[in-house]
Amino acid sequence: MFSLRPFAGVALASALLTGFTAAPASAATPAAATVTKVEAAGTVETAAARPRNGRILYARLLGGHGTLSVKNGGRTDAVVTLVRGKKKAVSVYVRARSTAKVTGVRDGTYKVYFTSGYRFSVSKGRFGRNAVYQRFDNQLRFTTTSTSSTIWKLTITPVKGGNARARGVNPNDFPA
Repeated sequence: MFSLRPFAGVALASALLTGFTAAPASAATPAAATVTKVEAAGTVETAAARPRNGRILYARLLGGHGTLSVKNGGRTDAVVTLVRGKKKAVSVYVRARSTAKVTGVRDGTYKVYFTSGYRFSVSKGRFGRNAVYQRFDNQLRFTTTSTSSTIWKLTITPVKGGNARARGVNPNDFPA
């Protein structure tokens, strides 16, 4: 099982959804890995270069107030992609054993896809070796009010006692 945890920001409003575990966002929330602030897209890297942790690879539907924190406890790098409706919204690169944060997620319900492997090609948007493609069964809902915004904490490596399931996806169906 994997782990999905919604938090509420600003005024600590509840963002509990059926099938997910919620906990309050506070200064007491433990940070198990390095969190990297996500910068705007626009950095030019060659296809052979390994992207930096937290690099936004695709950003179409940013500009909101939601936050997604992704922890990759695995041995391989990963790319996490949020899809709203049929449109890819955002993709972020998360290096092995690292955590990345995406801020500015717009309100809405998103499917979560992720891929992991070795030798990521920025130009192709895919891993060249040992690529695995998956999708979470649960969707993430981001909501903003005048006093709060949703913060999701997502772990993309199996977690003992986790609360989310993922299933394999055909590479041709992965939102590249």
